[in-house]
Amino acid sequence: MPQRRWLESSHPLSDVPPARVLQVSADAWREAGRDLASGGGRLVALWADAAGGAGAAVVRAAYLAGRGLLILELRVAAGSPFPGLEEIFPAAGRMQRAIADTTGLRSTDGDTRPWLVHGTEPYAFVRVEGEGVHEIAVGPVHAGIIEPGHFRFSVVGEKVLRLEERLGYVHKGIERRFTELPLLGGQRLAARVSGDSGVTFSWAYCQALEAMAGVAIPARAAWLRALGLELERLANHLGDLGALGNDAGFAFGLSQFSRLKELLLRATAAALGARYLLDFVVPGGVAVDLAPAGAQALGECIAALLPEVQRLRAIYDDHSGVRDRFAGTGRVRPELALQLGLIGLAGRASGQAFDLRADLPLAPYDVLGVRRAGSTEGDVAARVAVRFDEVLESCRLVREILAHLPQGAHAAPVVAPPAGAFAVGIVEGWRGPALVGLEAGPAGSIRRCHPHDPSWQNWPVIEHAAIDNIVPDFPLINKSFNLSYSGHDL
Repeated sequence: MPQRRWLESSHPLSDVPPARVLQVSADAWREAGRDLASGGGRLVALWADAAGGAGAAVVRAAYLAGRGLLILELRVAAGSPFPGLEEIFPAAGRMQRAIADTTGLRSTDGDTRPWLVHGTEPYAFVRVEGEGVHEIAVGPVHAGIIEPGHFRFSVVGEKVLRLEERLGYVHKGIERRFTELPLLGGQRLAARVSGDSGVTFSWAYCQALEAMAGVAIPARAAWLRALGLELERLANHLGDLGALGNDAGFAFGLSQFSRLKELLLRATAAALGARYLLDFVVPGGVAVDLAPAGAQALGECIAALLPEVQRLRAIYDDHSGVRDRFAGTGRVRPELALQLGLIGLAGRASGQAFDLRADLPLAPYDVLGVRRAGSTEGDVAARVAVRFDEVLESCRLVREILAHLPQGAHAAPVVAPPAGAFAVGIVEGWRGPALVGLEAGPAGSIRRCHPHDPSWQNWPVIEHAAIDNIVPDFPLINKSFNLSYSGHDL
């Protein structure tokens, strides 16, 4: 990255891996965003701390830039707005609205609609005018077990002219709850930020904690964490592939992939003690070791899984009804994906070939050599194809881990770092990169913890993906992204 004026005048606050933290001025805040965007940088997260000390609040922006993570800090005087980033990174808009509702800090961007306040005042949805245009309001309560979200469609007939989402209905006070937990136990809550990403978030939390504490985890622990992460990816992709088949009217796909997911979960429980690994990653390593019998159970499961997935992929590809529903539906062109900051699985299906496991690899991914999946088609079919490719790659990675798992301890002791220590952890989960910003408080407490789910970036893109499609295809489009309500509503 070239030297910029904002970089020359910034103040390095920390070199704690895996991030460099720089403090910038208000004038440099937006300039830095523009420079990073022009150089291919990605905005990963944006959050704020209203109690920053010395009468000032702190706003933080995390960027993936070059071969590392850059955290920019901006101190803001109490009551003053901070420069908005929405015109540079559109995904920042909703993050800034959430900051306003949770901390009282507002940006200079124009969208001042509330993020969390529901039912107390009219919400200014964007209206589409014209002959024959009408609105279909869906939710926030849905006919199923999914979490609440409101979707307002402006349509002519069944054709979608505009979709606007209103989320933020499941606010749970997770960030506040973190401050009531011990620093060495916060990974349990992190794992529950979004239950389908337990390994992802608990690993990101522990990565930040271990960086602050100066702890290098044993090699075996790192490999076991990667094993858990790939099992989590497999379980979610198998479940999604079945659900997507079902949404296309192909119930056979749902039954078969549900069966395969169940077999995987049983093998995971036999090997690591739980079907869903919410408490597997702990400070210093993992909670349980992998015994030979457990490794054998996982190996046998993967050996049985691979040929069945390949056969089911051929069935999906050959089924005319499934092809008709998938192909061309919910398309997000690569240029739009780049503009809106689409990331993770959905981004890779729209030409955004970025995967932290390959591009900024944690151990042992630096040794395993992940093969990135990707497409430039950007439709439901592409997102399904990426899932199939990633299932096959995760099966390969699980086999590699089982075959080359280092000997030694599965955990190392961790002592809580001193108050004021700050670090960031970031892990490529099955949905995309998940980030945890962690700051230590006194006596082993948590002063602040901010977990960021990639759904923040990707929810707004669904609004564009739905345009020019028919209303009955929306459940299929939505499921092809499969974003988290809970994970981005803290």
